[in-house]
Amino acid sequence: MSNIKDKQARRVKRKKHIRKSIQGTSARPRMTVYRSNKHLYVQVVDDSCGKTLASVSNMEKEFSKLRNNVENAAKLGEVVGDRCKAAKIKEVVFDRNGYLYHGVVKAVADGARKSGIKF
Repeated sequence: MSNIKDKQARRVKRKKHIRKSIQGTSARPRMTVYRSNKHLYVQVVDDSCGKTLASVSNMEKEFSKLRNNVENAAKLGEVVGDRCKAAKIKEVVFDRNGYLYHGVVKAVADGARKSGIKF
């Protein structure tokens, strides 16, 4: 049990260290990724006014069949990229939220880049 708590504590420590330097503005909002065992959440946040500008998760009705794997994460990345385009957002700052940049997190970033969002 303590091994799981240690792992979570290390991720939170990395997250705090990352958030010291990354901040979303209205010109370049912050795209953050959160993954649980079952679901994946992606949000585009303007930290200066504290608003979520665009979001997508596989808890939404049309994406409920998507599992939490690399292929489906790329699809969610493309969807959030399209929603950013609809909100007239062209550039974002990517916040990996303390997770390592590989697998699902990398697939979300690549999917957003594929839809035309610049990091």
